[in-house]
Amino acid sequence: MDTEVLIAGAGPTGLVLAVDLARRGIRHRLFERSPEGFPGSRGAGIQPRTQELLDDLGVLPALRAAGGPCQRMQTWQGTTRGRVWDLVTPAEPSPAVPCPDLLMVPQYRTVELLHERLVELGGEVGFRTALTDFTQDADGVTATLQHADGATETVRAAYLVAADGGRSTVRRALGVPFTGGPADPLPALVADVVLDGLDRDHWHMWPDAEAGLVALRPLEGTEAFQLAVRFEDAAYEPTTERDATPGALTELLVRRTGWPGLRVTEVRWSSVYRARAAMAERFRAGRVFLAGDAAHVHPPAGGQGLNTSVQDGYNLGWKLGAVLRHGAPAALLDTYDAERVRVAADVLGLASRTHVEDRASHRGLSLRGRETLQLGVNYRESPLARERRGALPEDALRAGDRAPDAPCVDTSGAAVRLFDVFRGPHFTLLDLTGTPAPLSLPEAGWVRAYRVGAAPAGPAGAPELTELSELTDPDGHIKAAYGSGLFLIRPDGYVGLATDDPADVGAYLEAVSGRAVAGQAVTG
Repeated sequence: MDTEVLIAGAGPTGLVLAVDLARRGIRHRLFERSPEGFPGSRGAGIQPRTQELLDDLGVLPALRAAGGPCQRMQTWQGTTRGRVWDLVTPAEPSPAVPCPDLLMVPQYRTVELLHERLVELGGEVGFRTALTDFTQDADGVTATLQHADGATETVRAAYLVAADGGRSTVRRALGVPFTGGPADPLPALVADVVLDGLDRDHWHMWPDAEAGLVALRPLEGTEAFQLAVRFEDAAYEPTTERDATPGALTELLVRRTGWPGLRVTEVRWSSVYRARAAMAERFRAGRVFLAGDAAHVHPPAGGQGLNTSVQDGYNLGWKLGAVLRHGAPAALLDTYDAERVRVAADVLGLASRTHVEDRASHRGLSLRGRETLQLGVNYRESPLARERRGALPEDALRAGDRAPDAPCVDTSGAAVRLFDVFRGPHFTLLDLTGTPAPLSLPEAGWVRAYRVGAAPAGPAGAPELTELSELTDPDGHIKAAYGSGLFLIRPDGYVGLATDDPADVGAYLEAVSGRAVAGQAVTG
């Protein structure tokens, strides 16, 4: 093989997958048809669950420095101020959720920072490179790439991942049905503009403006605004060449808002679109996977599209790593399709409902509920979710759920969080049985095991990964979030197994890895 994984498309989805593969030591090639990363602000809302995975990948601190909280909404009627309100339901502080609020970062900055992280890990993006053809067989994929100078290259890889957008070349070549259609017959225009005459303290909205809604949101880290306008005349076909010039946008803003002082001085990026809701029938075809917009496209309402897309890459990354590095059976990759198709369908329904609510809202956008934060996304119905405990309370954490965070203390006496323990490409075993029993674990690096107790931690040291290390739960937050039992946390932060029987741990790992657990027995 020339490489192990070939990734078409260097948007957020392809970059997240490439970063995850790079930290696992998986040889890959990431290429992008465009000459540079995505230049616009479009997908700016990063939901709490997505922030958690980006923290695991080492990108969140830079994103927080580049972004900020969602501004309060300022509704206008012409030049008269209306209500000021919060778009997203305020979060309740919780030890289980370290990132409770929506983070706003222009999409181009997210792409830039993911690219920088990939380079730090030794990866790169091949820009101006397009996939023109591919075939697959029982052993791999053979792809033809065309470079900017017209030269072609044949690349052999074990797997191909299509993260090449809603008009995916790969999906079309596979012949996978892409069902759905317009979520709104009316066109809209979004642009990143520099303008005079408006404060940067709010997300400004004219929901009842003449000829259609106008919204202006200050973009973090820049003097620009993101402008969104809707055209209520379904027969009108806006174009960026005609409608997205500084003069045309100035005229539109003055006419729709009644503000003579609004003046667009620069247009940095623009796009015309009609909201769509569509999804591929399946996300895997042999050795080829569909991810991100190549697998599902969402209306922009609720900020679900980018977030669902990058979680595709995060879900697939650890499974490719398990197959390519830990000898897991190729059948493990079937769970990508099983898990992500259901999630995408659910999220697509939520985004479509939110879009309808936005159209009906007198404020221009409807209030976003907690379901948009994606913390409740789960894989309870997955073949990888094994709940072996009985008589659980209705609100108990179950196999398939997102693994909560919690403050704790490690063996050195340092204050850490469970997410610090989870960070990395490994499984994590938490023993909350209170009566530690011998456990069989595989080689170091595949699983890290911790006994959770209320007593102070032992002396400082650097235990081997196959030892059962100690975590102290001084305030009982781990116990409150997890309850009792043995919890095996997947590399993507979901509970794979919840049981009271230590024998189930070895059986689960054997099923996932496809081989007997031959590691040493460890005890508390």
